[in-house]
Amino acid sequence: MAWRRSHITDSGFILTLALITGLLSGISAWMLKYMISNISAFAHRMADITGLDYMIILAPVTGITLAALFCRYVIRQNVDNGVARMIDSLKCKNYKLDSKTIYGSMIASAFTLGFGGTAGSEGPIAYAGAGIGSRLGQLLKVNPRMLMILIGCGSAAGIAGIFKAPIGGALFAIEVLRVELSTVAIMGVFLATLSSSLVAYSLSGCTLDIDIISPGAFDNSTLLWAVLLGVVCGIYSLYYTSTGTITTQLLAATRKPYIRWLISGLTIGLMAYLFPALYGEGYDTITNVINGHTSALTYSPIIPHTNNNSIMLTIACAGILLLKGIGSSATNNGGGVAGDFAPTLFAGCIIGLLYATILDILNITALDPAQYSLIAMAGSMAGIIRAPLMSIFLVTEMVGGVEFLLPAAIVSLISYCIVMIFKHSTFYHSHSFSSGN
Repeated sequence: MAWRRSHITDSGFILTLALITGLLSGISAWMLKYMISNISAFAHRMADITGLDYMIILAPVTGITLAALFCRYVIRQNVDNGVARMIDSLKCKNYKLDSKTIYGSMIASAFTLGFGGTAGSEGPIAYAGAGIGSRLGQLLKVNPRMLMILIGCGSAAGIAGIFKAPIGGALFAIEVLRVELSTVAIMGVFLATLSSSLVAYSLSGCTLDIDIISPGAFDNSTLLWAVLLGVVCGIYSLYYTSTGTITTQLLAATRKPYIRWLISGLTIGLMAYLFPALYGEGYDTITNVINGHTSALTYSPIIPHTNNNSIMLTIACAGILLLKGIGSSATNNGGGVAGDFAPTLFAGCIIGLLYATILDILNITALDPAQYSLIAMAGSMAGIIRAPLMSIFLVTEMVGGVEFLLPAAIVSLISYCIVMIFKHSTFYHSHSFSSGN
């Protein structure tokens, strides 16, 4: 340490550690996606081999049970609701995270999402990234201030790696975690997110999770409809949050963990059976919707088949939106280990599609469903997570559509303002999360 102080400035040292943290977090993000993909492929192969439709109901039960057992008996530590746990650690100035945070979050999340949990992988990878930064800092015996910065760098790098969105990842640390950062620390966060997203992007074959054909230039003459969409996203965000809170409270009241796991898994499985689009993270559905392939959404045993595809699509979208908040909460608080960001993006995509479809059915106006699905993703995340800046840049980076920055900003800010009339803190600061394990 004496050699380091005499040869490397504190600023140079923290930037070096931020770079290393970012590289390791990017590799971890790719590994998590790889594990989820392979477990999901295994689950689908088993369903194809057996030919049993109800396997889609049993898969989430299997995933949540495996994740909960792994946390309870193998690592003997709760790693669910990783973002909420990070916020609590930072608030209590507990910067020394366990190494189990890293591999425990990733393995439990792979079980949860690979077997169909209807949530995202960003919470676990942010927690794992924070663990990487903390363990690296502890290994090199840095002071608490530097340790806090490295946790911020690691969590931001995790988000950047999983979404391949460096600016969105950096804004996560500032807007959601609310980490107090100096100028050098902010540089470290951006260095970590850039390196993480580049590594994850390279390892995944230089592909984005949402592989879209260019949706074309946004028609600014329709911005008034974007304003109304922002209102719709804000109202839905309140509904989503309320149903999620009620679900969390009901699960917390179930004292026996095994019963809680079973209830959560069956709830998710039944939802996925009724609306297959609810199975898993939902990026395939988002990709299909933005690329104009919406017919798969109507594959449901409860949707009456008619010659009017718009009516069927409206029923499917409405059903999915009614259930998504419940399913996400059941996944995150019923024994599974997952995140909250991907469900909000998925919900926003369906909101945009439903919005454009209804206006078309009523012959009010003809909007591009793909474009409005895209900007509604930002609006939904901004309203539910209550982090508008992160939402705006995360979505535009994910889809590579910087030309949608203005409409996405309009929808996000209006949605956020509507929610903040009724709520006065972020999603994580206002929730008390149950321990699912």
